Amino acid sequence: MEKKNPAVAPEHTAVRVALWRALHVQVDPLPHVFVDDLGAQIVGEENWRSRSDMEINFSKSMRASIVVRARFVEELVAEAIDRRVAQYVILGAGLDTFAQRHSELVSKVRIFEVDQPGPQAWKQQRLQELGWEVPKNLHFVPVDFEAGEFWWQKLQDAGFDPAQPAIVVSTGVSMYLSRETNFATFQQMSKLAPGSTYATTYMLALDLLEGQERSVLEFVMNKASQSGTPFLSLFRPQEILDLAMGAGLKKVQSISAQDLYKKYLAQRTDALNAGTAECFLVAMT
Repeated sequence: MEKKNPAVAPEHTAVRVALWRALHVQVDPLPHVFVDDLGAQIVGEENWRSRSDMEINFSKSMRASIVVRARFVEELVAEAIDRRVAQYVILGAGLDTFAQRHSELVSKVRIFEVDQPGPQAWKQQRLQELGWEVPKNLHFVPVDFEAGEFWWQKLQDAGFDPAQPAIVVSTGVSMYLSRETNFATFQQMSKLAPGSTYATTYMLALDLLEGQERSVLEFVMNKASQSGTPFLSLFRPQEILDLAMGAGLKKVQSISAQDLYKKYLAQRTDALNAGTAECFLVAMT
């Protein structure tokens, strides 16, 4: 009999992402960039709006960044499914709710959520408590990164077919990885089957940021370090492009925060702005 992993509450970062998504729906005017209040239901905190990190003005740029990157990712996923890509891998899935929000797409794609065993077991427990059915195409892939387990083999053990195209997404992760680990991840992604897409966020080097935005990122980095999860990798756009191409990725592009602003926020009248610190690297095989 397979041993079940004990449930462990998710990391604070995963909780904040889920709550900022919901906060956007509750406090920002229409049209919403991204609609997801299910993550907040999974979190299940009473009075979560009273949290200091949910203060409307304080969290404005951060929730903007969260919903913009979520919108961008899910548009990439929809485009991949239109090309008949039938595998979607979410690295560091946290409290992602794609499978719960897109019943019309779930029948067309197998979803693999890769995350630490404890938080993933906690999420599954919450889904059960909420009475939400787990789609048959949703596969949970528990990987104990701290114990040195390699997610690629675990992914295949869960039914992922490396011979078939896939879309693989990792958001809010690369900054916590060393340059060497990012390079190793890029190498693995270069081996994806032809027709695959890989997308990851990355944070800009501090000297490319100005004024308040640089101060905010320095503050966030200090807090992350104090909590035991320091930022290990910040990049210049050409630097991460060179790293990705050196790892074997070929069709690679860097998408700036300004590009995302023009696409999703420029026409808004509420000054919602994600700043310039977080960018995307997107590659196709």
